[in-house]
Amino acid sequence: MSRFWSELVGELTPYVPGEQPKLGKLVKLNTNEHPYPPSPAVLKAIASVSPDELRGYPDPESSELRQAFAARHGLAPDQVFLGNGSDEVLAHVFQALLKHEQPLLFPDITYSFYPVWCDLYKINWREVPLTPEFLVDPTAYRGSNGGIIIPNPNAPTGILLGLDGIRTVLEQNPDSVVVIDEAYIDFGGESAVCLVPDFDNLLVVQTMSKSWALAGLRVGVAMGNETLIDGLQRVKNSFNSYPLDTVAQRAGVAALGDNAYFKEACEKVVASREQLSEAMSKLGFDVLPSAANFILARHPVRPARELFAALRSRGIIVRHFERPRIEEYLRISIGTPQQCKELLAALAEVLD
Repeated sequence: MSRFWSELVGELTPYVPGEQPKLGKLVKLNTNEHPYPPSPAVLKAIASVSPDELRGYPDPESSELRQAFAARHGLAPDQVFLGNGSDEVLAHVFQALLKHEQPLLFPDITYSFYPVWCDLYKINWREVPLTPEFLVDPTAYRGSNGGIIIPNPNAPTGILLGLDGIRTVLEQNPDSVVVIDEAYIDFGGESAVCLVPDFDNLLVVQTMSKSWALAGLRVGVAMGNETLIDGLQRVKNSFNSYPLDTVAQRAGVAALGDNAYFKEACEKVVASREQLSEAMSKLGFDVLPSAANFILARHPVRPARELFAALRSRGIIVRHFERPRIEEYLRISIGTPQQCKELLAALAEVLD
């Protein structure tokens, strides 16, 4: 421990992101990036950014992009908040809306950044167990709490909670903020944004990193009641008044403007996911039903750690979590058809 650290730094256990190896030819299926490039309209928009625009500060309110998100979801611009990736948006959410005396609730198997933010911001938290089938049980989110956050589809399971379940959670907790983290919603679910007009305690967080293929630009969004958004704006403007740069804003608007390309690219990923799930089942794997751009699978005989190492030795990178209940599962991002083919060939070879 450095003698220059504050007491807080020494207490933290930071989030560990998925590996970004710098090796040559790899089949990289570990960080849930989109296997296809963004819309050509995005590249054209990026190229249109002038030297003068780069010289000056960006629009601190990201007005055009906020308006584009609002129009897409039938909201007003003051119901939209933007940040530098959904992780920054969520960090502001934890500070502005989820820091209370009662514990924050989230699933016991979920996005592992949640407890990190809780430790960073000194938020009391409690895990709510998933069912034995790894489902979110809406009725388990009852009683006194300081807020609720649920990824939907959940990560790393990929399992979807339907809108009826989300409505149940909201109705049971009218005095708590309920955050639905929809990083993967476009690969098989219906967004809870449609419930925003009915519930002033609902905040929906999305990202352009996954389904929009813009992970390299870091664009995140939260949508909800104007009062919730105002709270986020107050934190943002006390931390970083210019979170989204000019290039990211321009690219985001262009991406939202090409819905046909977006839908086609997502449909390709969904088709590959279903084909990969079926093929892995034929190899003997148990594959959880996924509505995301990844699958969670285990082999009934071969240890996950062994399979992870065997795939890595063959230049195929997947994700293995040393966590209770899922330590025998591998999380595999959906790649291109060729990448999926190489993965299946390697698994067949390892299993033989």
